[in-house]
Amino acid sequence: MAGALTDLLGEVLVAADGEEVAVSALAARGVSLVGLYFGCSLGGPCAQLGASLAAFYGRFRGEAAAAGGQRLEIVFVSAEQEQQQWQEAVRAMPWLALPFADKHRKLSRAGAGIIQNKSYYPAASSVKELLDRSAPWNVNLLADDITAKEFEAALLKLWNKYRVSNIPSLIFIDASTGKVVCRNGLLVIRDDPEGLEFPWGPKPFSEVVAGPLLRNNGQTLDSSALEGSHVGVYFSAHWCPPCRSLTRVLVESYRKIKEAGQKFEILFVSADRSEDSFNQYFSEMPWVAVPYADEARRSRLNRLYGIQGIPTLIVLDSKGEVITRQGRVEVLNDIECREFPWHPKPVLELTDSNAVQLNEGPCLVLFVDSEDDGESEAAKQLIQPIAEKIIAKYKAKDEEAPLLFFVAGEDDMTDSLRDYTNLPEAAPLLTILDMSARAKYVMDVEEITPEIVEAFVSDFLADKLKPEPI
Repeated sequence: MAGALTDLLGEVLVAADGEEVAVSALAARGVSLVGLYFGCSLGGPCAQLGASLAAFYGRFRGEAAAAGGQRLEIVFVSAEQEQQQWQEAVRAMPWLALPFADKHRKLSRAGAGIIQNKSYYPAASSVKELLDRSAPWNVNLLADDITAKEFEAALLKLWNKYRVSNIPSLIFIDASTGKVVCRNGLLVIRDDPEGLEFPWGPKPFSEVVAGPLLRNNGQTLDSSALEGSHVGVYFSAHWCPPCRSLTRVLVESYRKIKEAGQKFEILFVSADRSEDSFNQYFSEMPWVAVPYADEARRSRLNRLYGIQGIPTLIVLDSKGEVITRQGRVEVLNDIECREFPWHPKPVLELTDSNAVQLNEGPCLVLFVDSEDDGESEAAKQLIQPIAEKIIAKYKAKDEEAPLLFFVAGEDDMTDSLRDYTNLPEAAPLLTILDMSARAKYVMDVEEITPEIVEAFVSDFLADKLKPEPI
């Protein structure tokens, strides 16, 4: 345990009374699950979660005292900008905290401060909105921050590794491996306040979805009818404008796929605020839905896939395994559905519809001169072996790859991205953009070779590159 957690959290954590607790000591306490609580001391959702989480944690501590062991520990990963605020927050918490990274730790959001999360938020409806709207919080790495190794190892690594874009967030990880057990701990606290389902690990889709499903004509069918089909699990709501836009496209995609003879079904998991709204929205859909009244099943599906924003379309294979979490992007990029069921590509061409993925974590983007015939395709072929190697390496460890890979040509969207990130107009231009950290890494050379790309990626993953602020 100590190795995996130390790599993630550093050597020590801090208790409410200021006492330092060695990460390696958690094993002796019998801790098997760690909840990473990303939040702040501001009011609103963080304060509400703090109260609920304290009660939840207290029940586990009580059980631990009775049983002579502690199964669960919570670690606060703060978004505070001032040490005094951090100290006040930690003093009020019964769990441990990541140490404050003194003067090196600078958290900001351009023009706004920290935005706290609600159960759902609409995704960006345009590239301009995406680029104008940075992630809900951002870490600025300024020139004099580069030597702050404790910050890079214990703060930025956590936000990036678990791709946290909203606060409050609660992610449960296995204490021995550091792997995610449950991404949406907020729903765990709400749905299982007594901890009866501990440790809340993932269950098969067939088990989570089990029960009656609805068609919009009132007909019911059992979830077993989905067996043997590809399934698109569609998290959406009528109140969300991007959801309604996607639904119109998705109806046509669904029709084309079915007419082509493919075994495909879509399962609507509503985030509507009333049953009347659900009924109105569902009346436009030719597929099946989880009954609105079955809130527990809807919530379990949200937990299973760690849903943090809508619209989200998760595409499953006929065995219920995830093919892609980017169904929304795939549907918009493939209007004729020629590439269904949309197995992920190692390298993507950056477009209006997939640019939203730039906010999901560090992205390698190779800018090319698309006026040169074949330049974009040649760039993809150059990057692809390196991307495949990285993806395979992390897949073998059952982890998400730490980078997404893109080729960007010349268009209005790419111009907006260059302007937003203050990149030079050169082409080719090799970059790694980390929107959540508001950091960029740039290699401006006349010729990009596989060796240059591989060395650039290796140095980035080894924390050897010096970031520039976005």
